[in-house]
Amino acid sequence: MKKELKLKNQISELERVNQFVEEIGDELGLDMELQMNLNLVMEEMVSNVIFYAYPQGTEAEIELVAESDGKEVTFVLSDSGKEFDPTMREGVNTDINPAEREIGGMGIFIVKNIMNKVTYQRLKGKNLLTMKKDIK
Repeated sequence: MKKELKLKNQISELERVNQFVEEIGDELGLDMELQMNLNLVMEEMVSNVIFYAYPQGTEAEIELVAESDGKEVTFVLSDSGKEFDPTMREGVNTDINPAEREIGGMGIFIVKNIMNKVTYQRLKGKNLLTMKKDIK
């Protein structure tokens, strides 16, 4: 199975991301909890690109590709925005009261805890974030 979704860098596109993940979950027969977790991950990472990868007012395309061999599902998120490697972001200290914690980083923390493997590379002017999850 391989599916592709091309998005504009607009917050309204998150609805299409949700539908994309739901279609993949249905096709692969994933349970609702896993589907919801995958949706949370994709929504978090796509919204980070929308909000932070481009200067405000810049129109750009974001691509999300999903592939599965039946044992794991792999998502690759790519954009040509400013270079940012979320895997290098320090972990969030969850022992600190959220009101006293620095803003940011929680989404990446969630992604790293839900997915089995998260890798980043910058290739030909694009950010490529690969996220893998075991499904069987």
